[in-house]
Amino acid sequence: MTKSIIKFTTFIWFVLFQTGFVFGQSTSVRGVITDLVTGETLPYVTITVPGSTIGTSADDDGRYTIKLSGGQTKLKFNFIGYLPVEVDLKPGIDQTINIQMDVNEDMLDEVVITGKRGRYRNRDNPAVELIKKVIEHKDENQMGAHEYVQFEQYEKITFALSNLSEKFKNKKIFNNYQFLFNEQDSTEMGGSITLPAYMEEKVSNVYYRGDPEKKKQYVLANKKAQFDPRFIDNDGLSAYFNRLYEDINIYDNNISIATNLLLSPIANNSPTFYKFFITDTIKTNDPWLVELSFIPRNKSDLLFEGKLYITLEGNYAVEGAYLTVNNDINLNFMRGLEANLEFDKNKEDGRYFLSKSTLAMEFAITEKGGGIFGQRTVDYENYIFNKPQPDSVYSGPGEVLVYNTEEKKDDAYWEDIRPIPLNADEVTIYRNVDTLQTIKSFKRFMDISTLIIAGYKNFGKFEMGPANTFYSFNPVEGFRLRLGGRTTPEFNKRFYAETYAAYGFKDEKWKYFLSGTYSFNKRSIYKFPGNYLRASFQRDTKIPGQELRFVQEDNFLLSFKRGDNQRWLYNDIYRLEYVREFENHLSFNAGFTKWKQSPAGILKYQRLNTAGDPVNVESLNTSELNFQVRYAPNEQYYQGKLYRTPIFNKYPIFTLNYDMGLKGFLDGEHNYHKLSASIFKRVYLSQLGYADVTTEGGYIFGNNIPFPLLTIHRANQTYAYQLNSYNLMNFMEFMSDRYAAIDVQYYMNGFLFNKIPLVKKLKLREVFSFKSLWGSLRDENNPNYNTNNNLFQFPLDENGVPISYTLNREPYIEGSVGIANIFKLFRVDLVKRFSYLDNPGVSEWGVRARFKLDF
Repeated sequence: MTKSIIKFTTFIWFVLFQTGFVFGQSTSVRGVITDLVTGETLPYVTITVPGSTIGTSADDDGRYTIKLSGGQTKLKFNFIGYLPVEVDLKPGIDQTINIQMDVNEDMLDEVVITGKRGRYRNRDNPAVELIKKVIEHKDENQMGAHEYVQFEQYEKITFALSNLSEKFKNKKIFNNYQFLFNEQDSTEMGGSITLPAYMEEKVSNVYYRGDPEKKKQYVLANKKAQFDPRFIDNDGLSAYFNRLYEDINIYDNNISIATNLLLSPIANNSPTFYKFFITDTIKTNDPWLVELSFIPRNKSDLLFEGKLYITLEGNYAVEGAYLTVNNDINLNFMRGLEANLEFDKNKEDGRYFLSKSTLAMEFAITEKGGGIFGQRTVDYENYIFNKPQPDSVYSGPGEVLVYNTEEKKDDAYWEDIRPIPLNADEVTIYRNVDTLQTIKSFKRFMDISTLIIAGYKNFGKFEMGPANTFYSFNPVEGFRLRLGGRTTPEFNKRFYAETYAAYGFKDEKWKYFLSGTYSFNKRSIYKFPGNYLRASFQRDTKIPGQELRFVQEDNFLLSFKRGDNQRWLYNDIYRLEYVREFENHLSFNAGFTKWKQSPAGILKYQRLNTAGDPVNVESLNTSELNFQVRYAPNEQYYQGKLYRTPIFNKYPIFTLNYDMGLKGFLDGEHNYHKLSASIFKRVYLSQLGYADVTTEGGYIFGNNIPFPLLTIHRANQTYAYQLNSYNLMNFMEFMSDRYAAIDVQYYMNGFLFNKIPLVKKLKLREVFSFKSLWGSLRDENNPNYNTNNNLFQFPLDENGVPISYTLNREPYIEGSVGIANIFKLFRVDLVKRFSYLDNPGVSEWGVRARFKLDF
């Protein structure tokens, strides 16, 4: 009896031990799912544990991984158009199970669920036939199908530092900032620990008219987290975030994501670039929906992957969409993207209209470290169709009009108007950002960051900088020190002063600058729209023909130059100017300039006397009236400490300049009229990238004009690639009194590199440029043909050989091929010069580099 009890007890413990062992162990199963006949991988196959809610789905390559914590012994694989497959598992053991699925020949219920053997192809593919139906019906399912549409729009954008670790959170430096950190589900995009940093809300009324087509958004209220304006341009930050997170119209051929264009899955040519699969039919919805999954044919191309939900009632409308991107896509710093679109049915005509959109993106330098997570949610309500509005509603340029947002709305207003209440994390953002501004360590951090990034150190009423000009060197001045600064709005909201002083240790001369500006609209002169009058005086050096944008001429990095760099100017410039900017981004600048220029270095201004001998001229004096008109519709930019950094969009930028020389007025020595114009346009080419195209031209009216007053074409002798200069042209090499030019910068965004194995992992991008310049110089302004003693002779080198030339019938041409996105930061170009190769001291080839930060 005792032995029997012992045996029975031992048996029970053995069973319990084995059962406990099995149920206490995890099982990991992975594999690849393919078509039985073709071997083609099958994406998005559903994998489940029979009789439970446990499951997952395969990725776009047909690969799957599932982890089980119990004693499950079976897995089931389901895919529309294929026979289900069920396999046995070995609990407690990690295993690889590859699955082959066979087509279900009986599933021939119309186009939406037809299965067919063979490798993936568009022909006779039911999924492709379905997407073609969606494309055919695009026009009738968009807003343009209605003559008039109006609706209310609420949008919210939030940003947070993401994927932070406990170690990061608990660093001593954050002892005073623990209130900022938030905990969330670790499976969500952004990781388990985040630090909310920014939020903006906006309420608008939107009006659409079909003929002529016009859309107007009237912003009624705006609320955003405000940082100290001494350090951050809050309006520019808002514009930049909204440029990154633009509206998604699934029916457009191209969709803007982080300033790049990705081809829509229902673009007219989408079957050429995407693979489509019918992965489910949803019969619980009325009408029935087809779940249509899609993936890129090339995973590295700028394409989406995800799912569309298509209605089956004859109009083939999109009822919902989920968009994401492959990890191999060539988008800088992007670690994750998810977009969800929801559509509701209009009871009047049965069409579908967008009711909610969410776009979430996470950016990071590394795959696993901290990053920045941002999400924009837009809610659309109270649609009204075909209700005419007065023409005045649609009049005026631009699409977005800010209306009466200066009046702050209280919390009760926002609580009442929000269609979706803020979550607990969002509620605290406004308060936390305000609290941050009061913490001394945070203000100190922002102060140091502004000095490093923007180059200015703030002292309240005065800020010192820019730091990158404190030290530089050149052949004329030698070692050069400079110190300067300017007042801030804390000093006075109407009057602004700016100054600097510099000293060259080789020429032993002081240079300086002083300006005073009066603002007529009591706004900072650095904020749009400007309306101010400025008077200034500058005594400094300059290289003739060097024109820089978004960088100071005495920037330390520009001290390094190639070739002959001995010809400089000493300038005394008095200037009075009035600047007026309008809300529609039309602006004008009218002013007067008195300029005394004296040659420096080995540059000489020489005239021929009556005997034909050269005579040195100490200086050239001019008095000019200046006028500029600029129109940049829908322009967006970030206002830095020195320059407005443009956020380019699809709209062109027009610029017209006119200068008139006044002889006999304040020592002016010449009469002339200079007219020039330029047009800049960014041209988007969908999958083939985009091109920045600039065309410009100029004409100088007048006779006997010395060469310093001609157009001295922009040259570059630094090792940096300069977008607006000719990178293999020498300083003062070409001069003209009439010219035309075209400049094309073509960025392919990795379209070619993404097709090359191994290379595509580097996420490099191709860039090409072409620059061509046509011009001429009339004989009356050419010292080689006109012996008038008013003209200066073209400069010569130390051997008496001319270094300056006119453009004849042959244009100056240079082009480059380059690799961009090197370490996500740099562009390197191999530049070739195609014409005027016989000019002395020129280079046919050159390598130039440029810092370029893009998404």
